[in-house]
Amino acid sequence: MLEELWLIPLGFVAGILGSIIGFGGGTIIVPVLTFVGFSPTLAVGNSLFAAFSNSVASTAMYAKQKRIEFSLGLKLGLMAVPGTILGAIISSDISPEIFKILLAVVLLSSASYILLKRKIKEKPLDVSRMLLVFSAGASFFSGIISSLFGVGGGIIFVPLMVVALGISMKRAAPTSQFILMFACFSGLVVHSILGHPDYYQALLLSIGAFAGGILGARLSLEIKEKKLKIIVIIVIIAAAIKLIIDSATGIF
Repeated sequence: MLEELWLIPLGFVAGILGSIIGFGGGTIIVPVLTFVGFSPTLAVGNSLFAAFSNSVASTAMYAKQKRIEFSLGLKLGLMAVPGTILGAIISSDISPEIFKILLAVVLLSSASYILLKRKIKEKPLDVSRMLLVFSAGASFFSGIISSLFGVGGGIIFVPLMVVALGISMKRAAPTSQFILMFACFSGLVVHSILGHPDYYQALLLSIGAFAGGILGARLSLEIKEKKLKIIVIIVIIAAAIKLIIDSATGIF
């Protein structure tokens, strides 16, 4: 059991990055667990526990900073729940090779977003377009991604909040963490019913992710995004390339 304690620092690092960016940390945790031999369902199940823990800690901190759009977040979070159920069910039938390829696509999309986010022009919140942009279909799809890959739906919600509604990154990432509480919790419940997580491993990851969420929320007010962005992009792209290579090896 002691040999698995490395999961705590993994959750901590992922929690810091996830809290600052608004993705929940799964973009770091799932690839790492996959690299060391975890099955897709085990990696995703464990990651969702950590992502939920991270979102709870981050939300508590961001709420104190008054940076969360609670009304919007509640609507989006509830609409994502049905998708998380479907995503958990689909994850039981997907092959490891296909999972790695699809996860690589999600990671590359994350890297593209992080790279381009500063070029997005922020504008005042346009409530009149809320229902058009954040439709039930978009939230449902985000829920599927969250539960299928264990990375949270932040990859969908954060760009849409910034691009379509004009919410600043200072509020979009915190609101995303609030949304992830709903998406991750419903996903981890279904994954647990299906018997996917290892609860001891999930606990270790969650401990680290909770602490990382607290620190990440504090650092988000002061940290210079440029250096952090470069580091995160390099890590994510490297993980995506490794996943593609592994999947190609498994297929051929």
